[in-house]
Amino acid sequence: LYSSIAVKLTHLDKMRVVSAYLLAVLGGNASPSEADIKAILSSVGVEAESASIQKLIGELSGKDVAEVIAEGKKSLAAMPAGGGAAAAPAAAAAGGGGGAAAAAPAKKEEKEESDEDMGFSLFD
Repeated sequence: LYSSIAVKLTHLDKMRVVSAYLLAVLGGNASPSEADIKAILSSVGVEAESASIQKLIGELSGKDVAEVIAEGKKSLAAMPAGGGAAAAPAAAAAGGGGGAAAAAPAKKEEKEESDEDMGFSLFD
């Protein structure tokens, strides 16, 4: 149990550093420094490890954040993420004219997500 909590905290810490970096970029700083990121995080009472910040800065050094995000979107779009959802329309099309039986699938009701649903806040 303890190791899973530590893993979740590690991911949360990484997301905080990434979020602070992106906030600095959105604020007009194309190449945020460690001090910039720490200033953003400390403004909301969060401390971050220098190693995490330096790793992120090193990985994004010389790269345009918009291009990095666009490449990430392409990678996510290519990733299979549905399981059996695509099989049903393919089976209906292969059946050859199911008429009314092949009516449009029911739409799922979307719920707005919030920090409360996840059990934590981004900047605890």
